[in-house]
Amino acid sequence: MNTTIMLFLIQDGITNGAIYALLGLALVLVFAVTRVILIPQGEFVTYGALSYAMLATGNVPGTVWLAVAMGVVACGLDLFAMRRALHVKKIGRTVAINIALPLAILALTYSLASAKTPIAVNLVLALLIVATIGLSLYRIAFQPLAHTSVLVLLIASVGCHLALQGLGLVFFGAEGLRGPALSTAAFTVGPLRFTGQNIAVYGVTIAFMVALWLFFGTTLMGKALRATAINRLGARLVGIRTTLSGQIAFLLAAVIGAISGILIVPITTLYYDTGFLIGLKGFIAAIIGGLVSYPLTAVAALIVGTVEAFSSFYASNFKEVIVFFLIIPVLVLRSLAAPEVEEEKD
Repeated sequence: MNTTIMLFLIQDGITNGAIYALLGLALVLVFAVTRVILIPQGEFVTYGALSYAMLATGNVPGTVWLAVAMGVVACGLDLFAMRRALHVKKIGRTVAINIALPLAILALTYSLASAKTPIAVNLVLALLIVATIGLSLYRIAFQPLAHTSVLVLLIASVGCHLALQGLGLVFFGAEGLRGPALSTAAFTVGPLRFTGQNIAVYGVTIAFMVALWLFFGTTLMGKALRATAINRLGARLVGIRTTLSGQIAFLLAAVIGAISGILIVPITTLYYDTGFLIGLKGFIAAIIGGLVSYPLTAVAALIVGTVEAFSSFYASNFKEVIVFFLIIPVLVLRSLAAPEVEEEKD
């Protein structure tokens, strides 16, 4: 290996690591607030990427109909939960969020779907679709289980992943798709060539990290999410709506996943099940960060991306094995450092 090849691999590793950092941050956010290990994070990536790619060809993705269907189910659950104390204001808010908003997105998608639609419009439509799905997913699958154990939430998460992956096959088919690049600009620095898509990946990742830091540190809603993550019961006692915190966490995770997919799909061909593997690598970064530390998760994601790049050069057949092996020493060290806890008895 010469210096030029090493620089190429480092560049590729940083690009991949930036995507994994976004996904790792989303996983940490959701787990801290809701105790849910969000296995469907990969599906948010796939749905965002492939919805964007289909919109770029002038087709309407099936995910927009899924958003409407899930909204109807979520609305029904809300109305059933408030059946003993129905208020016009609450009913109106529920119908507006769960039914009117997805229908508006559906109408907007059909009216704007065209091969000549600007890239920015397709990007916004894909984000709106996936954000709506993420919001409804929490209401349908996880909000009723909010007070159960982490194991039950994990089982529900796996079930959601399998369901969304199967629906992805129905919506997008078995063939892979690629989307248009966000920018066609390019420049070189020495032997390295940077495209507009590479710069978009770096810029969006840094922007999201700064935005999340400001959101959690300066806004009232961000502080409410932090309080919910630290002590869920204590947050409820001081008047914080933990249900709303969970909805916001899932909404942010869905948006982050969709943006990650949109950043990836111009670079490589994505299939309906590709997001799961990408999400797992973000999960490795989140585990190294202990599912609590955002900075450590971001650093771990860059390490995962770099290890993957070098593994693909030296041992491409075993690159996934090498990447996933990173989690083993971390888990061993954490298990040795953790105090012994007696198993709860029934």
